[in-house]
Amino acid sequence: MTSVFDRRTTRCMNRSLFLVVVLLVSPWLIRAETIAGLGTATFPTSTHSAAAQSDFMRGLLLLHLFEYTDAAHTFVAAEKEDPGFAMAYWGEAMTFNHPVWNQVNVSAGQAALAKLGATAQERAQRAADPRERAYIGALEILYSGAGTKHERDAQYAAAMEQLSRAYPKDDEVQLFYALALLGKSEGVRDVPTYLQAAAIAKAAFLRNPDHPGAAHYWIHGMDDPEHADGALVAARALSKIAPDAPHAQHMCSHIFLALGLWDDLVAANVAATSVGNRQGVAKGRPPAHCGHYNYWLEYGYLEQGRIGDAKKVIAGCRTEAMEAGMAARARGTVDPDHASVGSFVEMRARFLVDTGRWQDEVAGWKVDCSGALMPEFNDAFSTGFAAAESGDLPAARKLFATLDRLLPQLTAVFDEAGVPSGDPSRRVPEIQRLELQAAILAGEGHGDQAVGVMEQAVSSGQELPYAFGPPSPEKPADEFLGELLLKEKKAPQARKAFEASLKRAPRRAESLLGLARAESAMGDAAAVADSYRALVEIWKDADADFAPALEARRYVSTSPHAVQ
Repeated sequence: MTSVFDRRTTRCMNRSLFLVVVLLVSPWLIRAETIAGLGTATFPTSTHSAAAQSDFMRGLLLLHLFEYTDAAHTFVAAEKEDPGFAMAYWGEAMTFNHPVWNQVNVSAGQAALAKLGATAQERAQRAADPRERAYIGALEILYSGAGTKHERDAQYAAAMEQLSRAYPKDDEVQLFYALALLGKSEGVRDVPTYLQAAAIAKAAFLRNPDHPGAAHYWIHGMDDPEHADGALVAARALSKIAPDAPHAQHMCSHIFLALGLWDDLVAANVAATSVGNRQGVAKGRPPAHCGHYNYWLEYGYLEQGRIGDAKKVIAGCRTEAMEAGMAARARGTVDPDHASVGSFVEMRARFLVDTGRWQDEVAGWKVDCSGALMPEFNDAFSTGFAAAESGDLPAARKLFATLDRLLPQLTAVFDEAGVPSGDPSRRVPEIQRLELQAAILAGEGHGDQAVGVMEQAVSSGQELPYAFGPPSPEKPADEFLGELLLKEKKAPQARKAFEASLKRAPRRAESLLGLARAESAMGDAAAVADSYRALVEIWKDADADFAPALEARRYVSTSPHAVQ
Protein backbone atom coordinates (compact mmCIF):
# COMPACT_ATOMS: atom_id res chain seq x y z
CA MET A 1 0.00 0.00 0.00
CA THR A 2 1.38 3.41 -1.03
CA SER A 3 1.61 5.98 1.73
CA VAL A 4 0.50 9.57 1.43
CA PHE A 5 4.16 10.51 1.71
CA ASP A 6 5.05 8.25 -1.24
CA ARG A 7 2.24 9.69 -3.37
CA ARG A 8 3.40 13.22 -2.63
CA THR A 9 6.98 12.29 -3.39
CA THR A 10 5.94 10.77 -6.70
CA ARG A 11 3.97 13.88 -7.64
CA CYS A 12 6.94 16.11 -6.77
CA MET A 13 9.28 13.91 -8.81
CA ASN A 14 6.89 14.01 -11.79
CA ARG A 15 6.59 17.79 -11.49
CA SER A 16 10.37 18.15 -11.32
CA LEU A 17 10.79 15.86 -14.33
CA PHE A 18 8.26 17.96 -16.25
CA LEU A 19 10.16 21.15 -15.45
CA VAL A 20 13.43 19.58 -16.55
CA VAL A 21 11.87 18.58 -19.86
CA VAL A 22 10.45 22.07 -20.37
CA LEU A 23 13.79 23.66 -19.58
CA LEU A 24 15.54 21.37 -22.05
CA VAL A 25 13.08 22.40 -24.77
CA SER A 26 12.82 26.06 -23.87
CA PRO A 27 15.18 27.25 -21.12
CA TRP A 28 13.45 30.62 -20.84
CA LEU A 29 9.99 30.09 -19.43
CA ILE A 30 7.26 32.59 -20.25
CA ARG A 31 7.99 35.22 -17.64
CA ALA A 32 8.38 38.96 -17.69
CA GLU A 33 11.91 40.34 -17.65
CA THR A 34 12.69 43.86 -16.53
CA ILE A 35 15.70 45.86 -17.67
CA ALA A 36 16.23 48.83 -15.38
CA GLY A 37 15.59 52.11 -17.17
CA LEU A 38 14.06 50.46 -20.25
CA GLY A 39 10.93 48.63 -19.12
CA THR A 40 9.51 45.12 -18.98
CA ALA A 41 8.71 42.53 -21.64
CA THR A 42 8.13 38.80 -22.04
CA PHE A 43 9.97 37.09 -24.89
CA PRO A 44 11.05 33.47 -24.32
CA THR A 45 13.69 32.23 -26.75
CA SER A 46 15.51 28.99 -27.51
CA THR A 47 18.96 30.11 -26.35
CA HIS A 48 20.60 28.18 -23.50
CA SER A 49 22.82 31.13 -22.59
CA ALA A 50 21.66 33.36 -19.74
CA ALA A 51 24.02 36.12 -20.91
CA ALA A 52 22.72 35.93 -24.48
CA GLN A 53 19.11 36.08 -23.28
CA SER A 54 19.89 39.09 -21.09
CA ASP A 55 21.50 40.90 -24.03
CA PHE A 56 18.60 39.94 -26.25
CA MET A 57 16.04 41.38 -23.84
CA ARG A 58 17.97 44.65 -23.56
CA GLY A 59 18.19 44.83 -27.33
CA LEU A 60 14.49 44.05 -27.65
CA LEU A 61 13.46 46.92 -25.37
CA LEU A 62 15.86 49.30 -27.13
CA LEU A 63 14.36 48.19 -30.44
CA HIS A 64 10.86 48.99 -29.20
CA LEU A 65 12.17 52.43 -28.16
CA PHE A 66 13.73 53.14 -31.60
CA GLU A 67 17.18 53.37 -30.02
CA TYR A 68 18.38 51.48 -33.07
CA THR A 69 22.15 51.91 -32.83
CA ASP A 70 22.35 50.78 -29.22
CA ALA A 71 19.93 47.95 -29.95
CA ALA A 72 22.09 46.67 -32.80
CA HIS A 73 25.21 46.63 -30.61
CA THR A 74 23.34 44.72 -27.91
CA PHE A 75 22.00 42.11 -30.31
CA VAL A 76 25.54 41.61 -31.67
CA ALA A 77 26.68 41.00 -28.09
CA ALA A 78 24.00 38.30 -27.82
CA GLU A 79 25.29 36.72 -31.05
CA LYS A 80 28.78 36.51 -29.57
CA GLU A 81 27.48 34.92 -26.38
CA ASP A 82 25.59 32.30 -28.39
CA PRO A 83 26.60 32.11 -32.09
CA GLY A 84 23.69 29.76 -32.77
CA PHE A 85 21.09 32.13 -31.30
CA ALA A 86 18.80 32.72 -34.30
CA MET A 87 16.72 35.48 -32.69
CA ALA A 88 19.80 37.57 -31.94
CA TYR A 89 20.43 37.85 -35.69
CA TRP A 90 16.74 38.61 -36.21
CA GLY A 91 17.03 41.42 -33.67
CA GLU A 92 20.10 42.93 -35.32
CA ALA A 93 18.42 42.82 -38.73
CA MET A 94 15.29 44.47 -37.28
CA THR A 95 17.34 47.52 -36.26
CA PHE A 96 17.93 48.41 -39.91
CA ASN A 97 14.21 48.83 -40.66
CA HIS A 98 12.67 52.05 -39.31
CA PRO A 99 9.03 51.70 -40.35
CA VAL A 100 7.54 54.82 -38.77
CA TRP A 101 10.31 56.93 -40.31
CA ASN A 102 9.87 55.23 -43.71
CA GLN A 103 13.52 54.16 -43.75
CA VAL A 104 15.13 50.81 -44.48
CA ASN A 105 18.74 49.76 -45.07
CA VAL A 106 18.32 46.61 -47.14
CA SER A 107 22.02 45.80 -47.53
CA ALA A 108 22.68 46.10 -43.77
CA GLY A 109 19.66 43.94 -42.99
CA GLN A 110 20.79 41.31 -45.48
CA ALA A 111 24.30 41.33 -43.98
CA ALA A 112 22.91 40.75 -40.48
CA LEU A 113 20.77 37.82 -41.64
CA ALA A 114 23.67 36.38 -43.65
CA LYS A 115 25.58 35.85 -40.41
CA LEU A 116 22.88 33.34 -39.42
CA GLY A 117 22.93 31.52 -42.74
CA ALA A 118 23.77 32.12 -46.39
CA THR A 119 20.22 31.50 -47.65
CA ALA A 120 16.71 31.91 -46.33
CA GLN A 121 16.34 28.12 -46.28
CA GLU A 122 19.51 27.69 -44.23
CA ARG A 123 18.40 30.38 -41.81
CA ALA A 124 15.01 28.73 -41.37
CA GLN A 125 16.71 25.43 -40.57
CA ARG A 126 18.80 27.10 -37.85
CA ALA A 127 15.64 28.43 -36.19
CA ALA A 128 14.30 25.27 -34.62
CA ASP A 129 11.43 26.89 -32.69
CA PRO A 130 8.32 27.40 -34.90
CA ARG A 131 7.60 30.87 -33.52
CA GLU A 132 11.18 32.02 -34.03
CA ARG A 133 11.17 30.56 -37.54
CA ALA A 134 7.99 32.52 -38.30
CA TYR A 135 9.54 35.75 -37.03
CA ILE A 136 12.60 35.26 -39.25
CA GLY A 137 10.50 34.18 -42.22
CA ALA A 138 8.47 37.39 -42.02
CA LEU A 139 11.64 39.47 -41.77
CA GLU A 140 13.06 37.80 -44.88
CA ILE A 141 10.37 39.68 -46.84
CA LEU A 142 11.69 43.10 -45.86
CA TYR A 143 15.22 42.35 -47.04
CA SER A 144 14.41 40.13 -50.03
CA GLY A 145 14.97 42.95 -52.51
CA ALA A 146 11.92 41.76 -54.43
CA GLY A 147 9.46 44.39 -55.59
CA THR A 148 9.19 47.89 -54.15
CA LYS A 149 9.58 48.90 -50.53
CA HIS A 150 5.84 49.58 -50.41
CA GLU A 151 5.08 46.07 -51.63
CA ARG A 152 7.50 44.45 -49.19
CA ASP A 153 6.09 46.45 -46.26
CA ALA A 154 2.56 45.32 -47.15
CA GLN A 155 3.67 41.69 -47.45
CA TYR A 156 5.56 41.89 -44.17
CA ALA A 157 2.50 43.31 -42.42
CA ALA A 158 0.40 40.46 -43.83
CA ALA A 159 2.92 37.92 -42.54
CA MET A 160 2.90 39.54 -39.10
CA GLU A 161 -0.89 39.47 -39.12
CA GLN A 162 -0.77 35.71 -39.65
CA LEU A 163 1.73 35.42 -36.82
CA SER A 164 -0.51 37.50 -34.56
CA ARG A 165 -3.41 35.15 -35.24
CA ALA A 166 -1.26 32.13 -34.51
CA TYR A 167 -0.11 33.61 -31.19
CA PRO A 168 -3.02 35.78 -30.02
CA LYS A 169 -1.82 35.91 -26.40
CA ASP A 170 1.80 36.81 -27.23
CA ASP A 171 2.17 40.55 -26.68
CA GLU A 172 5.49 40.73 -28.55
CA VAL A 173 3.90 39.27 -31.66
CA GLN A 174 0.96 41.65 -31.31
CA LEU A 175 3.20 44.70 -30.88
CA PHE A 176 5.44 43.89 -33.81
CA TYR A 177 2.28 43.46 -35.89
CA ALA A 178 1.16 46.91 -34.71
CA LEU A 179 4.53 48.33 -35.73
CA ALA A 180 4.23 46.66 -39.14
CA LEU A 181 0.84 48.33 -39.59
CA LEU A 182 2.37 51.73 -38.82
CA GLY A 183 5.04 51.03 -41.44
CA LYS A 184 2.52 50.32 -44.20
CA SER A 185 1.73 54.02 -44.60
CA GLU A 186 5.11 54.79 -46.20
CA GLY A 187 5.29 58.13 -44.41
CA VAL A 188 1.75 59.19 -45.40
CA ARG A 189 -0.57 58.58 -42.46
CA ASP A 190 -3.41 56.12 -43.07
CA VAL A 191 -5.66 57.05 -40.13
CA PRO A 192 -7.76 53.84 -39.92
CA THR A 193 -4.62 51.70 -40.03
CA TYR A 194 -2.88 53.88 -37.45
CA LEU A 195 -5.87 53.61 -35.13
CA GLN A 196 -5.86 49.83 -35.57
CA ALA A 197 -2.21 49.78 -34.50
CA ALA A 198 -3.00 52.05 -31.56
CA ALA A 199 -5.79 49.73 -30.40
CA ILE A 200 -3.45 46.71 -30.49
CA ALA A 201 -0.78 48.62 -28.55
CA LYS A 202 -3.28 49.95 -26.02
CA ALA A 203 -4.53 46.43 -25.30
CA ALA A 204 -0.95 45.28 -24.70
CA PHE A 205 -0.37 48.30 -22.45
CA LEU A 206 -3.38 47.41 -20.33
CA ARG A 207 -1.91 43.93 -19.83
CA ASN A 208 1.60 45.24 -19.16
CA PRO A 209 1.71 48.97 -18.36
CA ASP A 210 5.51 48.80 -18.08
CA HIS A 211 6.07 47.75 -21.71
CA PRO A 212 7.78 50.56 -23.66
CA GLY A 213 6.64 49.33 -27.06
CA ALA A 214 3.00 49.25 -25.98
CA ALA A 215 3.05 52.88 -24.85
CA HIS A 216 5.26 53.92 -27.77
CA TYR A 217 3.11 52.48 -30.56
CA TRP A 218 -0.09 53.66 -28.88
CA ILE A 219 1.33 57.19 -29.05
CA HIS A 220 2.42 56.84 -32.68
CA GLY A 221 -1.01 55.62 -33.67
CA MET A 222 -2.76 58.68 -32.23
CA ASP A 223 -0.27 61.57 -32.31
CA ASP A 224 -2.41 63.97 -34.33
CA PRO A 225 -4.72 66.74 -33.03
CA GLU A 226 -7.91 64.79 -33.65
CA HIS A 227 -6.89 61.68 -31.68
CA ALA A 228 -4.04 62.72 -29.35
CA ASP A 229 -6.23 63.02 -26.28
CA GLY A 230 -6.88 59.28 -26.55
CA ALA A 231 -3.18 58.51 -25.98
CA LEU A 232 -2.46 61.00 -23.21
CA VAL A 233 -2.22 58.12 -20.72
CA ALA A 234 0.54 56.56 -22.81
CA ALA A 235 2.35 59.88 -23.11
CA ARG A 236 2.31 60.34 -19.34
CA ALA A 237 3.61 56.78 -18.88
CA LEU A 238 6.35 56.29 -21.47
CA SER A 239 8.99 58.59 -19.99
CA LYS A 240 8.61 56.84 -16.64
CA ILE A 241 8.75 53.38 -18.20
CA ALA A 242 12.06 54.07 -19.94
CA PRO A 243 13.93 56.91 -18.22
CA ASP A 244 17.21 55.82 -19.83
CA ALA A 245 15.94 56.14 -23.41
CA PRO A 246 16.19 59.64 -24.93
CA HIS A 247 13.58 58.80 -27.56
CA ALA A 248 11.10 57.77 -24.86
CA GLN A 249 11.49 61.15 -23.19
CA HIS A 250 10.95 62.95 -26.51
CA MET A 251 8.18 60.71 -27.84
CA CYS A 252 5.75 61.83 -25.14
CA SER A 253 5.93 65.31 -26.62
CA HIS A 254 4.26 64.11 -29.83
CA ILE A 255 1.03 63.98 -27.86
CA PHE A 256 1.77 67.15 -25.92
CA LEU A 257 2.43 69.14 -29.11
CA ALA A 258 -0.70 67.82 -30.82
CA LEU A 259 -2.71 69.07 -27.82
CA GLY A 260 -0.79 72.33 -27.37
CA LEU A 261 0.49 71.36 -23.91
CA TRP A 262 3.58 73.53 -24.12
CA ASP A 263 4.85 73.11 -20.55
CA ASP A 264 4.81 69.34 -20.95
CA LEU A 265 6.43 69.62 -24.39
CA VAL A 266 9.32 71.63 -22.98
CA ALA A 267 9.82 69.33 -19.99
CA ALA A 268 9.87 66.26 -22.26
CA ASN A 269 12.52 67.63 -24.58
CA VAL A 270 14.64 69.04 -21.77
CA ALA A 271 14.69 65.46 -20.45
CA ALA A 272 15.41 63.99 -23.90
CA THR A 273 18.38 66.29 -24.54
CA SER A 274 19.68 65.77 -21.01
CA VAL A 275 19.53 61.97 -21.15
CA GLY A 276 20.93 61.86 -24.68
CA ASN A 277 23.82 64.17 -23.91
CA ARG A 278 24.67 62.37 -20.67
CA GLN A 279 24.87 59.07 -22.54
CA GLY A 280 26.78 60.65 -25.41
CA VAL A 281 29.40 62.18 -23.13
CA ALA A 282 29.84 58.81 -21.42
CA LYS A 283 30.68 57.39 -24.86
CA GLY A 284 33.14 60.17 -25.63
CA ARG A 285 30.86 62.31 -27.77
CA PRO A 286 30.33 66.05 -27.24
CA PRO A 287 26.87 67.28 -26.18
CA ALA A 288 24.44 67.75 -29.07
CA HIS A 289 22.97 71.23 -29.48
CA CYS A 290 21.28 70.63 -32.84
CA GLY A 291 18.87 67.97 -33.95
CA HIS A 292 15.31 66.84 -33.47
CA TYR A 293 14.97 67.14 -29.71
CA ASN A 294 16.56 70.58 -29.59
CA TYR A 295 14.33 71.86 -32.41
CA TRP A 296 11.21 70.75 -30.56
CA LEU A 297 12.58 72.30 -27.37
CA GLU A 298 13.13 75.61 -29.15
CA TYR A 299 9.57 75.51 -30.48
CA GLY A 300 8.20 74.86 -27.01
CA TYR A 301 10.13 77.80 -25.58
CA LEU A 302 8.82 80.07 -28.35
CA GLU A 303 5.24 79.02 -27.66
CA GLN A 304 5.76 79.78 -23.98
CA GLY A 305 7.11 83.25 -24.84
CA ARG A 306 10.52 82.30 -23.40
CA ILE A 307 12.39 83.95 -26.23
CA GLY A 308 15.68 84.20 -24.35
CA ASP A 309 15.73 80.44 -23.70
CA ALA A 310 14.88 79.73 -27.34
CA LYS A 311 17.73 81.96 -28.45
CA LYS A 312 20.18 80.01 -26.25
CA VAL A 313 19.16 76.77 -27.96
CA ILE A 314 19.73 78.31 -31.39
CA ALA A 315 23.08 79.78 -30.34
CA GLY A 316 24.30 76.36 -29.24
CA CYS A 317 23.26 74.81 -32.54
CA ARG A 318 24.88 77.65 -34.46
CA THR A 319 28.23 76.94 -32.80
CA GLU A 320 27.90 73.23 -33.50
CA ALA A 321 26.95 73.84 -37.14
CA MET A 322 29.87 76.21 -37.69
CA GLU A 323 32.31 73.72 -36.15
CA ALA A 324 30.90 70.93 -38.30
CA GLY A 325 31.38 73.06 -41.41
CA MET A 326 34.94 73.96 -40.47
CA ALA A 327 35.79 70.32 -39.78
CA ALA A 328 34.40 69.31 -43.17
CA ARG A 329 36.40 71.99 -44.95
CA ALA A 330 39.54 70.93 -43.09
CA ARG A 331 39.06 67.42 -44.43
CA GLY A 332 38.55 68.84 -47.89
CA THR A 333 35.05 67.42 -48.02
CA VAL A 334 31.48 68.57 -47.78
CA ASP A 335 29.57 67.46 -44.70
CA PRO A 336 27.71 64.46 -46.19
CA ASP A 337 24.32 65.15 -44.67
CA HIS A 338 24.66 68.69 -43.32
CA ALA A 339 22.72 67.49 -40.29
CA SER A 340 23.81 70.25 -37.94
CA VAL A 341 23.74 72.91 -40.66
CA GLY A 342 20.24 71.94 -41.73
CA SER A 343 19.12 71.86 -38.11
CA PHE A 344 20.44 75.37 -37.49
CA VAL A 345 18.73 76.73 -40.61
CA GLU A 346 15.47 75.18 -39.44
CA MET A 347 15.83 76.61 -35.92
CA ARG A 348 16.69 80.07 -37.20
CA ALA A 349 13.68 80.06 -39.51
CA ARG A 350 11.43 78.96 -36.67
CA PHE A 351 12.68 81.78 -34.43
CA LEU A 352 12.18 84.50 -37.02
CA VAL A 353 8.76 83.32 -38.16
CA ASP A 354 7.34 82.75 -34.69
CA THR A 355 8.70 85.89 -33.02
CA GLY A 356 8.45 88.37 -35.91
CA ARG A 357 11.70 89.89 -34.63
CA TRP A 358 13.04 90.54 -38.09
CA GLN A 359 15.82 92.83 -36.85
CA ASP A 360 16.96 90.55 -34.03
CA GLU A 361 20.60 89.47 -34.09
CA VAL A 362 19.40 85.95 -34.94
CA ALA A 363 18.46 87.28 -38.39
CA GLY A 364 22.16 87.96 -38.98
CA TRP A 365 23.33 84.55 -37.78
CA LYS A 366 24.38 82.54 -40.81
CA VAL A 367 26.25 79.35 -41.57
CA ASP A 368 27.54 78.07 -44.88
CA CYS A 369 24.92 75.68 -46.25
CA SER A 370 26.11 75.68 -49.86
CA GLY A 371 25.91 72.25 -51.40
CA ALA A 372 22.92 71.19 -49.29
CA LEU A 373 19.88 72.03 -51.38
CA MET A 374 17.13 71.83 -48.79
CA PRO A 375 18.97 73.92 -46.17
CA GLU A 376 19.87 76.41 -48.92
CA PHE A 377 16.23 76.71 -49.92
CA ASN A 378 14.98 77.05 -46.35
CA ASP A 379 17.64 79.63 -45.54
CA ALA A 380 16.67 81.69 -48.58
CA PHE A 381 13.00 81.49 -47.60
CA SER A 382 13.42 82.57 -43.97
CA THR A 383 15.92 85.31 -44.82
CA GLY A 384 13.72 86.54 -47.64
CA PHE A 385 10.58 86.44 -45.52
CA ALA A 386 12.31 88.46 -42.78
CA ALA A 387 13.51 90.97 -45.37
CA ALA A 388 10.02 91.42 -46.84
CA GLU A 389 8.37 91.78 -43.44
CA SER A 390 10.96 94.34 -42.33
CA GLY A 391 10.61 96.39 -45.53
CA ASP A 392 13.82 95.42 -47.35
CA LEU A 393 12.04 94.53 -50.59
CA PRO A 394 15.11 94.49 -52.89
CA ALA A 395 16.72 91.81 -50.69
CA ALA A 396 13.44 89.91 -50.54
CA ARG A 397 13.08 89.92 -54.34
CA LYS A 398 16.65 88.67 -54.74
CA LEU A 399 15.99 85.77 -52.41
CA PHE A 400 12.70 85.03 -54.14
CA ALA A 401 14.73 84.56 -57.32
CA THR A 402 16.94 82.13 -55.38
CA LEU A 403 13.86 80.09 -54.47
CA ASP A 404 12.85 79.97 -58.14
CA ARG A 405 16.32 78.73 -59.01
CA LEU A 406 16.45 76.02 -56.36
CA LEU A 407 12.85 74.81 -56.44
CA PRO A 408 13.14 72.56 -59.54
CA GLN A 409 16.21 70.88 -58.03
CA LEU A 410 14.35 69.76 -54.91
CA THR A 411 12.58 66.96 -56.76
CA ALA A 412 15.85 65.01 -56.71
CA VAL A 413 16.22 65.67 -52.96
CA PHE A 414 12.77 64.20 -52.27
CA ASP A 415 13.48 61.26 -54.57
CA GLU A 416 16.77 60.50 -52.81
CA ALA A 417 15.04 60.68 -49.43
CA GLY A 418 12.48 58.12 -50.59
CA VAL A 419 9.50 60.48 -50.38
CA PRO A 420 6.77 58.98 -52.60
CA SER A 421 6.04 60.96 -55.76
CA GLY A 422 2.45 61.60 -54.70
CA ASP A 423 3.28 62.64 -51.14
CA PRO A 424 1.69 66.05 -50.47
CA SER A 425 4.68 67.06 -48.30
CA ARG A 426 6.58 67.65 -51.53
CA ARG A 427 4.44 70.79 -51.89
CA VAL A 428 5.91 72.51 -48.81
CA PRO A 429 8.70 74.33 -50.74
CA GLU A 430 6.16 75.64 -53.28
CA ILE A 431 3.99 76.91 -50.41
CA GLN A 432 7.04 78.66 -48.94
CA ARG A 433 7.64 80.29 -52.30
CA LEU A 434 4.04 81.52 -52.39
CA GLU A 435 4.38 82.88 -48.84
CA LEU A 436 7.44 84.90 -49.76
CA GLN A 437 5.69 86.16 -52.89
CA ALA A 438 2.71 87.25 -50.79
CA ALA A 439 4.96 88.97 -48.26
CA ILE A 440 6.64 90.93 -51.06
CA LEU A 441 3.29 91.91 -52.59
CA ALA A 442 2.02 93.08 -49.20
CA GLY A 443 5.19 95.11 -48.72
CA GLU A 444 4.62 96.77 -52.09
CA GLY A 445 1.13 97.77 -51.03
CA HIS A 446 -0.70 95.15 -53.09
CA GLY A 447 -2.68 93.68 -50.19
CA ASP A 448 -5.49 92.16 -52.25
CA GLN A 449 -2.99 90.40 -54.52
CA ALA A 450 -1.09 89.14 -51.47
CA VAL A 451 -4.31 87.68 -50.07
CA GLY A 452 -5.01 85.99 -53.40
CA VAL A 453 -1.57 84.39 -53.46
CA MET A 454 -2.02 83.13 -49.91
CA GLU A 455 -5.44 81.71 -50.73
CA GLN A 456 -3.64 79.75 -53.44
CA ALA A 457 -1.06 78.60 -50.87
CA VAL A 458 -3.80 77.49 -48.46
CA SER A 459 -5.52 75.57 -51.25
CA SER A 460 -2.24 73.91 -52.21
CA GLY A 461 -1.72 72.80 -48.62
CA GLN A 462 -5.18 71.35 -48.02
CA GLU A 463 -3.91 67.80 -48.45
CA LEU A 464 -0.75 68.28 -46.43
CA PRO A 465 -0.58 65.69 -43.65
CA TYR A 466 -0.26 66.84 -40.08
CA ALA A 467 3.43 67.58 -39.52
CA PHE A 468 3.79 65.48 -36.31
CA GLY A 469 5.88 68.28 -34.93
CA PRO A 470 6.26 72.02 -35.30
CA PRO A 471 4.26 73.27 -38.30
CA SER A 472 5.64 72.67 -41.78
CA PRO A 473 6.15 75.06 -43.45
CA GLU A 474 7.34 77.14 -40.51
CA LYS A 475 4.70 79.78 -41.25
CA PRO A 476 1.31 78.04 -41.38
CA ALA A 477 -0.44 79.20 -44.54
CA ASP A 478 -3.80 79.79 -42.83
CA GLU A 479 -2.09 81.85 -40.14
CA PHE A 480 -0.30 84.10 -42.63
CA LEU A 481 -3.49 84.48 -44.65
CA GLY A 482 -5.27 85.59 -41.47
CA GLU A 483 -2.56 88.18 -40.76
CA LEU A 484 -2.85 89.61 -44.28
CA LEU A 485 -6.63 89.73 -44.04
CA LEU A 486 -6.40 91.63 -40.75
CA LYS A 487 -4.19 94.22 -42.45
CA GLU A 488 -6.88 94.54 -45.12
CA LYS A 489 -9.54 95.17 -42.43
CA LYS A 490 -11.27 91.89 -43.23
CA ALA A 491 -11.66 90.61 -39.68
CA PRO A 492 -14.42 87.99 -40.26
CA GLN A 493 -12.38 86.28 -42.99
CA ALA A 494 -9.25 86.57 -40.85
CA ARG A 495 -11.04 84.92 -37.96
CA LYS A 496 -11.93 81.92 -40.12
CA ALA A 497 -8.32 81.63 -41.28
CA PHE A 498 -6.96 81.63 -37.73
CA GLU A 499 -9.57 79.09 -36.64
CA ALA A 500 -8.49 76.84 -39.53
CA SER A 501 -4.86 77.22 -38.46
CA LEU A 502 -5.70 76.24 -34.88
CA LYS A 503 -7.37 73.03 -36.06
CA ARG A 504 -4.03 71.88 -37.44
CA ALA A 505 -1.96 73.38 -34.60
CA PRO A 506 -4.07 73.47 -31.42
CA ARG A 507 -3.21 76.28 -28.98
CA ARG A 508 -0.45 77.58 -31.24
CA ALA A 509 0.11 80.95 -29.61
CA GLU A 510 0.73 82.90 -32.82
CA SER A 511 -2.56 81.78 -34.37
CA LEU A 512 -4.40 82.27 -31.08
CA LEU A 513 -3.07 85.84 -30.86
CA GLY A 514 -4.24 86.52 -34.41
CA LEU A 515 -7.64 85.09 -33.53
CA ALA A 516 -7.90 87.36 -30.48
CA ARG A 517 -7.08 90.40 -32.60
CA ALA A 518 -9.63 89.41 -35.26
CA GLU A 519 -12.30 88.88 -32.61
CA SER A 520 -11.43 92.25 -31.10
CA ALA A 521 -11.77 93.93 -34.49
CA MET A 522 -15.20 92.35 -34.86
CA GLY A 523 -16.27 93.53 -31.41
CA ASP A 524 -16.87 90.01 -30.09
CA ALA A 525 -15.91 90.81 -26.50
CA ALA A 526 -16.73 87.42 -25.00
CA ALA A 527 -14.75 85.50 -27.60
CA VAL A 528 -11.71 87.76 -27.46
CA ALA A 529 -11.71 87.47 -23.67
CA ASP A 530 -11.55 83.67 -23.95
CA SER A 531 -8.69 83.86 -26.44
CA TYR A 532 -6.63 86.30 -24.40
CA ARG A 533 -7.27 84.28 -21.25
CA ALA A 534 -5.89 81.20 -22.97
CA LEU A 535 -2.82 83.19 -24.02
CA VAL A 536 -2.25 84.47 -20.49
CA GLU A 537 -2.15 80.86 -19.30
CA ILE A 538 0.22 79.80 -22.11
CA TRP A 539 2.51 82.76 -21.45
CA LYS A 540 2.53 82.59 -17.64
CA ASP A 541 6.32 82.05 -17.71
CA ALA A 542 7.04 84.36 -20.66
CA ASP A 543 9.95 86.79 -20.66
CA ALA A 544 9.14 89.95 -18.72
CA ASP A 545 9.44 92.09 -21.86
CA PHE A 546 7.49 89.76 -24.18
CA ALA A 547 5.09 92.26 -25.79
CA PRO A 548 2.30 89.83 -26.84
CA ALA A 549 2.04 88.53 -23.25
CA LEU A 550 1.79 92.09 -21.97
CA GLU A 551 -0.98 92.72 -24.51
CA ALA A 552 -2.94 89.66 -23.34
CA ARG A 553 -2.51 90.46 -19.65
CA ARG A 554 -3.55 94.05 -20.20
CA TYR A 555 -6.78 92.97 -21.87
CA VAL A 556 -7.59 90.36 -19.22
CA SER A 557 -6.94 92.80 -16.40
CA THR A 558 -9.15 95.56 -17.83
CA SER A 559 -12.02 93.83 -19.62
CA PRO A 560 -15.09 92.80 -17.62
CA HIS A 561 -15.60 89.92 -20.06
CA ALA A 562 -12.23 88.49 -19.06
CA VAL A 563 -13.16 88.08 -15.41
CA GLN A 564 -13.65 84.39 -14.67
